[in-house]
Amino acid sequence: MLGNFTYHNPTRIHFGKKALDFLPEELSAYGPRVLLTYGGGSIKRTGLYDRVLDLLRAADKEVFEDPGVMPNPTVEKLYKGAALAREHDVDLILAVGGGSVVDYAKGVAASAWCTEDPWQKYYVRQENPDCCLIPVGTILTMSGTGSEMNGGSVITNHATKQKIGKVFGPENFPKFTLLDPVLTYTVPRYQMVAGIFDVMSHLMEQYFSGTDDNTSDYLAEALMRQLVHASRIAVHQPEDYEARSNIMWTATWALNTLTKMGKGQDWQVHMIGQSIGAYTDATHGMTLSAVSPAYYRFVALYGLPKFVRFARTVWDIPSDGLSDEAAAEAGIAALESWMREIGVVMHITELGVTPDMLEGIAAGAPSIPTAYHPLSKDDIIEILRRSM
Repeated sequence: MLGNFTYHNPTRIHFGKKALDFLPEELSAYGPRVLLTYGGGSIKRTGLYDRVLDLLRAADKEVFEDPGVMPNPTVEKLYKGAALAREHDVDLILAVGGGSVVDYAKGVAASAWCTEDPWQKYYVRQENPDCCLIPVGTILTMSGTGSEMNGGSVITNHATKQKIGKVFGPENFPKFTLLDPVLTYTVPRYQMVAGIFDVMSHLMEQYFSGTDDNTSDYLAEALMRQLVHASRIAVHQPEDYEARSNIMWTATWALNTLTKMGKGQDWQVHMIGQSIGAYTDATHGMTLSAVSPAYYRFVALYGLPKFVRFARTVWDIPSDGLSDEAAAEAGIAALESWMREIGVVMHITELGVTPDMLEGIAAGAPSIPTAYHPLSKDDIIEILRRSM
């Protein structure tokens, strides 16, 4: 383990088929005004909206609704949500939906009482809040982002072609999260597998860095192996509770800051993927899958021992008779095979990327100095070309 660190995660998790039963207990800690934020209406079709609204009314809460959060929340939506929260002086933001809704809720929580432009302050300049933060609670309906137990908030600005993440501190983590795997059953297959790859990408971004013997890497390996196993069941049996519950729990632990402790991190795939999203509005997990094989092949020789370990520990590639280079390639090939097996996007052209976008996408993807091989703009363009 490298360096000194403080680990603190204040989010309380209620997990399982009865998770929603804990909402009244959680609501009792907050004042009467609740901003209920959600996406395009799927929670109404599934009946979850009515269940949540009944519980809010039974708790004597005054509910203000903020619907229509899009898969890649925009800066315009952020401004509107912040104004709504401020207008009604809400005591709690309750986010019901997937990672985008939770990301958005954290952005609104920090923006409502911000005296500056929150886009510039938090996302462009990456400053921290110096204003009152509204508490956030979440009810998750899709597994993938890990946003339910971290401070991440990603917002898209189509006018400037930027998609930027701000990682807030523990003070803006959700105060509580209700995780019922059954609520994820209605997610379309495309979104389910995109979320699964998002989980894998979170783990790999933290794993493929550093050269020391680090407990965090052993934890990541176990989580990756479990994810692969559960995903193979879930794609054929989407309502297999054991598989979906394991995916949901793995997604939470993949990005709740645990597996980054004591090490550097990469996040280059996420920078490229987010920049693709700014140009195409594509599903986040698919922007990651489309560039990952090319990226990891590009950098593997710079972090060869870790890639050999990945092949042998995560994918059970036999160690006998293979050079380190061959073993590393076998591991990436095994990753690629699993990606095809579960059905994620493998090429950026499938997401709407055209050759004329490559320069702009590369310009919007900052290089990560703690990666095994920090990339130049030309390197990123080459990786994008290999991903087409």
